Amino acid sequence: MKKMFIAIVLLLGLLGLSAKDNTPQERYVKKYADMAVKEMVRSGVPASITLAQGMLESGSGMSKLATQGNNHFGIKCHKGWEGKSMKVDDDAPNECFRVYSSVADSYKDHSDFLRYRDRYKFLFDLERTDYKGWAYGLKKAGYATDPGYPAKLIKYIEEYKLYKYDVLSKVEEKEVPLSPLVIEAPKMAREEFHFPLTRELFSKNGVPFVYSLEGETYRSIAKYYHLFHQEILRFNDLRKDEELLPGTVVYLSFKENHTQPGLDKYIIEQDGEDFHAICQRFAVKEKAILKLNGWKKAPFLAEGDEIKLR
Repeated sequence: MKKMFIAIVLLLGLLGLSAKDNTPQERYVKKYADMAVKEMVRSGVPASITLAQGMLESGSGMSKLATQGNNHFGIKCHKGWEGKSMKVDDDAPNECFRVYSSVADSYKDHSDFLRYRDRYKFLFDLERTDYKGWAYGLKKAGYATDPGYPAKLIKYIEEYKLYKYDVLSKVEEKEVPLSPLVIEAPKMAREEFHFPLTRELFSKNGVPFVYSLEGETYRSIAKYYHLFHQEILRFNDLRKDEELLPGTVVYLSFKENHTQPGLDKYIIEQDGEDFHAICQRFAVKEKAILKLNGWKKAPFLAEGDEIKLR
């Protein structure tokens, strides 16, 4: 047995490999590191986190879910999933997990799962090199039930030096999108819009708006800004007047047909979210978003459903 081990070590040496290089973990990193980096440039999810999660969730690519379903991140079906699926025992027996046509699709879905669900968006405000912050943030947001989940990710990242994949060239760095919360955040509007500036004017997705005050109506705001009553209703996708609660966003011109790059979609967090409210939130026209998603009218939105926004 000892002679056989020495022979294997010598063979690995001739091939330019170490015994450690031949572990499932090392093979996984070598095989998927480029894929993780490409996803980081596209979505902003650190490559070190992607690789560590992939290794942990898939048993370094050897789990049943990975080999039979190309699912490397343990993403369950959720109510909005319409693709193929398979049943695997996890937190409960016979749970439904997503099946992908390729590992690349699994990596992309993992990135989108984090970027476009509200509960994970705060992670993108962290430094991309803060892998410890990301690891603990994933647990805080509910990605895994295991209390040791962050420590396990950090151990993989440090043991296999996965943090080195978070460093990009200057050209690649420019392609990484801003945090979704940064892109979505209202901006103070100044000279770019021709409206009275006696009150604070904001913009979102390039569309000017005000926050309604106590006692205001759509009609009174329209009058203040020299707009027709029906005009301001159309700007806000309203067919008739309704009660205006203080702090409501009221747009002063037509919303856009799509969102800015980096806010490509929105993933529903809970059943029954309001389509009109989502379009108001992202400053996009209801009619344009219905057409983009191939819908004739606003659907009932269930947890996990995806809405294309551009």
